[in-house]
Amino acid sequence: MAKTLALVLLPILVLGACGSDEPEPQAAPETTPPTTASAGCSPELAQYPHHVAFAAQPGELAVYANPNDPVPSQTFTDPRQTDSDPPLDVPLALLVTDEPEAEDCKWLNVMLPIRPNGSTGWVKRSDVRVEGHVFRIEVYLNDFNLKAYKGDEVILDASIGVASENRPTPGGLYYTTELLRSADPAYGPWAFGLSGFSEVLTTFNGGQGQLGLHGTDQPDKIGTRVSSGCIRLENANIEKLVAEFGNTTQGIPVQVYA
Repeated sequence: MAKTLALVLLPILVLGACGSDEPEPQAAPETTPPTTASAGCSPELAQYPHHVAFAAQPGELAVYANPNDPVPSQTFTDPRQTDSDPPLDVPLALLVTDEPEAEDCKWLNVMLPIRPNGSTGWVKRSDVRVEGHVFRIEVYLNDFNLKAYKGDEVILDASIGVASENRPTPGGLYYTTELLRSADPAYGPWAFGLSGFSEVLTTFNGGQGQLGLHGTDQPDKIGTRVSSGCIRLENANIEKLVAEFGNTTQGIPVQVYA
């Protein structure tokens, strides 16, 4: 199962831009999300539809633009820091999109939790350990609906609050980067950070405009366009989601249909 993230108290969340300040509207480009299929280089994980890569050792994880490149295009620090006040260290998790046998199973293509949304890169299989799980989330913004799955089983079908029209949540494929226990009632009891970012807000309350999925202290606004990019669930539903996912908190695919 995907790595269990230590639960933390978070005094102030700055995931996405979930407040109510009004920016100047900007057009958000369309995204073409990758799939999350693995080619089968990890037979011990074949029963899991989704694979997540974790750094094998703490420190710097090298990411390459292409397999077999002589030098990395960038590095990621493990553990990574969240957009929280104060910042919190969490394990670096990368959703695997491909594990090509053509490369002798030495490389993984992974989604990266950076701008622009949908960024991918390659990591050496020897630099990471891979875990599998069966969970996924689908978000239908225009229908104000979220469905969560365990395999083919629907484990949650719930109404949501979505972003206002001038701060839209960009459609595409993301994944959960962390699960935080919130001490701020505005975010309910729990908040998942997502790998995507607002395409209108480049910063928010000192953070990077990271998207999130969390509870709310305004249940009457579920079913409306209320947030600045985050997706809101009633507190009972975010509690149910966390309970259903159990130890799997990172690397859960989240497909957002705009």
